Amino acid sequence: MAVMLRRQGIDYPLLLIALLLSAFGIAMVFSAGQTDVPSSFIAHAWRRQLGWFVVSLGMCWIVMRGSVRLIEWSAWPLYIFCCALLVVVLFVGTGAGTAASVKSWLTIGGIRIGQPSELAKLATTFMLARVLASQRDTPRSLLDLWRPLMVVGLPWLLVMGQPDLGTGIVFIGICFAMLFWSGVPWPLLLMLASPGVSLVLAFSTGIWGAWFLILVALVLWYRPYLLEGVLLVVANVSMGVVAPLLWDKLKPYQQRRLLVFLDPSFDPRASGYNVTQSKVAIGSGGLFGKGFTLGSQKRLQFLPERHTDFIFSVVGEELGFLGVSLALALFLALFLRATRVATRANDAFPSLVAFGLVAASFIHVMVNVGMTLNLMPVTGIPLPFFSYGGSFLLVSWIGVAVLLRISAEGRGQPDALGL
Repeated sequence: MAVMLRRQGIDYPLLLIALLLSAFGIAMVFSAGQTDVPSSFIAHAWRRQLGWFVVSLGMCWIVMRGSVRLIEWSAWPLYIFCCALLVVVLFVGTGAGTAASVKSWLTIGGIRIGQPSELAKLATTFMLARVLASQRDTPRSLLDLWRPLMVVGLPWLLVMGQPDLGTGIVFIGICFAMLFWSGVPWPLLLMLASPGVSLVLAFSTGIWGAWFLILVALVLWYRPYLLEGVLLVVANVSMGVVAPLLWDKLKPYQQRRLLVFLDPSFDPRASGYNVTQSKVAIGSGGLFGKGFTLGSQKRLQFLPERHTDFIFSVVGEELGFLGVSLALALFLALFLRATRVATRANDAFPSLVAFGLVAASFIHVMVNVGMTLNLMPVTGIPLPFFSYGGSFLLVSWIGVAVLLRISAEGRGQPDALGL
């Protein structure tokens, strides 16, 4: 393997960063299982995570043996396969952890195989890159975006049907990031996002009104087709009107999560408990932390889902500000290195794929870390390389393998980041 990687010109900094993140993550999964009243499942979770890490490295090696053209060719069949799995999950899916009421896990014979939505994010990135790369002209109107929006819209609707809001956010982020990277003008992206913004801001009439005036000014300045402009304004008005109706359609636990995000004291013993304990754990870590495996909130099992969704809280409590800074610095290095791969790719397709993978990881980190600090609603989204979960770790390393393959085939031209 080493000979092959040397021949291909492997991006060693990128590989080293991913290995460090995985080692850091496995260590924190081990620590999460060290409690005063041990739980056999969580106490041995690090061993299973280590096993999945070995499997992931093997899959990384297999993907590295392929080529970018093979990845491009496989985009269609992989996309169709993942959409089919998402349909199956709607009927036979099960939940787990903080997402117990979500039909996101594929279970066979009582054994959870994995989350098809994780693989679907990868497949959607490939498929969207293929569609955008095939366009000769940069989209200049909303109508020009119908193909990429359909590519993302189908799996997004299936994921939201589970319902899995956290993963749905990742799909939206991938879509906008790749549209931006393909050269879509920012005013067009803002107009595309405007109905969603109106829906979020509809809780305040004054704020929504100010946003609506900004949108009208943007439409008049950008001058889209008349029909597009009218439909855009109607869509934003409609979102402001139907927001209360959509609120009533949310599941009770989803409503409580959003209310707790606005005010953690709303339900301190139930929906607000996770966030409250997370903030206590991170805040008690101070500068240097309480020491590896010595976090009191974790050891006394006050911190829920400490090996999955709230593993970042364990980092903050036990390793303090320095440990948190190290973790975030590694993620930043990963994002910058992967963006370098995107800027130096030798074709539009690999460049778009690389940036889409960067966007997916960035959203995961931003939402998960924000969730533990109550800067984001609790959505059950995992932290890459850290959170316990075989399918998520496997897909994360497949993404690394794709980046390594793209980097190996790149022309090595200087990039704007100077990296």
